[in-house]
Amino acid sequence: MYTAPPPLVDRYGRVHTDLRVSLTDRCNLRCTYCMPAEGLNWLPKAEVLTDDEIVRLVRIAVTRLGIRSIRLTGGEPLLRRGLPGLVARLTDLGPEVSLTTNGIGLARMAADLKSAGLHRVNVSLDTLRPERYAEITRRDRIADVFAGLAAAQAAGLAPVKINAVPVRGVNEDEILDLVEFAAEHGYLMRFIESMPLDAQGAWERDKMITADELLAVLTERWELIPVGRHGNAPAEEWRIAGTDTVVGVIASVTRPFCGGCDRVRLTADGQLRNCLFATQESDLRALLRGEADDPAIEQAWRNTIARKGPGHDINSADFVQPDRPMSAIGG
Repeated sequence: MYTAPPPLVDRYGRVHTDLRVSLTDRCNLRCTYCMPAEGLNWLPKAEVLTDDEIVRLVRIAVTRLGIRSIRLTGGEPLLRRGLPGLVARLTDLGPEVSLTTNGIGLARMAADLKSAGLHRVNVSLDTLRPERYAEITRRDRIADVFAGLAAAQAAGLAPVKINAVPVRGVNEDEILDLVEFAAEHGYLMRFIESMPLDAQGAWERDKMITADELLAVLTERWELIPVGRHGNAPAEEWRIAGTDTVVGVIASVTRPFCGGCDRVRLTADGQLRNCLFATQESDLRALLRGEADDPAIEQAWRNTIARKGPGHDINSADFVQPDRPMSAIGG
């Protein structure tokens, strides 16, 4: 008889079932809010987990720790060689597997990823204007993103979600345009509050468009009907009255949802993080390469989650920004 593994629970009773796996710290964009124009010092190849190592850790997570969903992130995960093959190996383990991408290269890979078992994609897109996209990302690739969105939709990687980070003085004038674009094409629009995770340490709170400001803009145009939050999902959602269009808001800063957090993160070099804003990591790669057995890796994982704090403290004077930027942590 099958016996479910004991839950992966922290000292506050939060059960962790969602694993974010970064496949690479590399990216083919140079977004101004993420990294400098010259990029960052990428991890040496030898320090990045191999496919076999990722599969083993995910197998342990699924069979021994109760993880039910996997989100593949980066950097830009589409830069990982042989990605469809890795996705197929992960989906064979049983969890729902999704992916967050900047969309470049998605048109070429969407069908193969769907065939490999990928469930859905989130695509980052902060503007619909080609010139503004080039300013934000330092690359002229918005046509590739539009093509990637359409290909993902055609391949059945639904719901296709668009993630946008509105920033004051940059793109806040496109909030309504982005919602209308998503509605027209059948995508799900989500806005994310800007967070202090840039490599430059230049995040400014007063440039963040808050959830309240977003909702004020939206309600000037439409009547919003609360949908709420699905389980421990980070997004609060609203439906535009009289339509099937749903808009989500992830208010990590002004409406933190740490009390229901069920996520744990694995970096591309095999470091386990119990919070996006964690300042400490656990080295699972060293255990893997030191020939540790599955129970030892399971226990290290449980110990890491047991140390998880109550929240991220962004709004506290004691907040310390992580040493790693978002591109190196994985979203």
